[in-house]
Amino acid sequence: MEHTQPNTRIDFLYLSEPEMIEAGVGDAAKCVDTMEEVLVLLARGDYRMAGASANSHGAQINFPKNPQHEGMPADGPDRRFMAMPAYIGGRFRTTGVKWYGSNVENRNKDLPRSIHLFILNDTDTGAPLAVMSANTLSAYRTGAVPGVGVKHLAVDNAETVGIIGPGVMSRTIFTSAMSQRPSIKHLKIKGRSAKSTERAANWFREQFPTITVEVVDSEQAAIEGSDILIGGTSTSPDGPSGFPYFKTEWLKPGALVLCPAAARFDDDFVTSDAANLVVDYKGLYSEWFNENGPNITYEKLLGIPGNRWWDMIQDGTLPESKLHNIGDIADGNAPKRENDEQIFLYSIGGMPVEDVAWATDLYENAVTKGIGTKLNLWETPQLS
Repeated sequence: MEHTQPNTRIDFLYLSEPEMIEAGVGDAAKCVDTMEEVLVLLARGDYRMAGASANSHGAQINFPKNPQHEGMPADGPDRRFMAMPAYIGGRFRTTGVKWYGSNVENRNKDLPRSIHLFILNDTDTGAPLAVMSANTLSAYRTGAVPGVGVKHLAVDNAETVGIIGPGVMSRTIFTSAMSQRPSIKHLKIKGRSAKSTERAANWFREQFPTITVEVVDSEQAAIEGSDILIGGTSTSPDGPSGFPYFKTEWLKPGALVLCPAAARFDDDFVTSDAANLVVDYKGLYSEWFNENGPNITYEKLLGIPGNRWWDMIQDGTLPESKLHNIGDIADGNAPKRENDEQIFLYSIGGMPVEDVAWATDLYENAVTKGIGTKLNLWETPQLS
């Protein structure tokens, strides 16, 4: 009987940033649909992330303030390296890792603060399927997760959006919001410097010529009267403790507040029946609490509201039943908006399962369209 040799050749696809764009990384509406699938799978438990609980955001390298060894970097704003591995089930059933280095000083070199690379793997063999430029991958999935909140929680006729911190993240969130609520007509933005804010305003005007864009001079002006709010910064000269402050009386009835970064709310509002609290996934906040210990300060985790809410749950000032996963809402297992007066606060921490899912869709698009460069790992492994 003839025996055939197994095929041990492994090839993988390399996708540059222009090729990621060609593969559809910026398709906001499709990305929202994919992120909705991911968030439902999270709520159902069909996923794995790092750590014993399978809920860890990832593994991070930080640096000391005063290094004792030559060549070691010193700590600085957003100075870190991070690996974010995950598996996501459902129709994806793929595994991958996002790896990035971050340094605010990159901006002085005309580089992004963080530079991302993504590796997508076959879950059975572990073989690489693709290596991808991942800045756009990360940016658009970051925008689409809040977009799932807009789909399920924003008032149907939302017209006005307020942005505090109109950077790249806020731009992709707004793009996703527009894909879900084409009724949006007005945008108010509050930035740091006049020059950068006007540059952002011009970007919005060019991308969305049918809306009016207004630069406002205070967080209050951005918040008041807005149906959807985007908190896109971790620092603020106006808010207490340096974080954007969404004062209760400034919030319009029916408002949806999207919080992918820092945001501070009045605790008595958070615990009241008037506040509807939603997170991307409770397991993430539970694991952050376990990793960092009790009484996590805003400062330690960039002021993401879900961390504050989880602290309150642990100290008994907030019942866990008040916190809902957006995936459970999308899956019909938690209450959606019931009227146009309810205010929703949606905290988004970001998880590597989201990168894996969107990378899988883009990889499949690239294979179908013949995009990218095929690279060979080996014909036959030297060591097996």
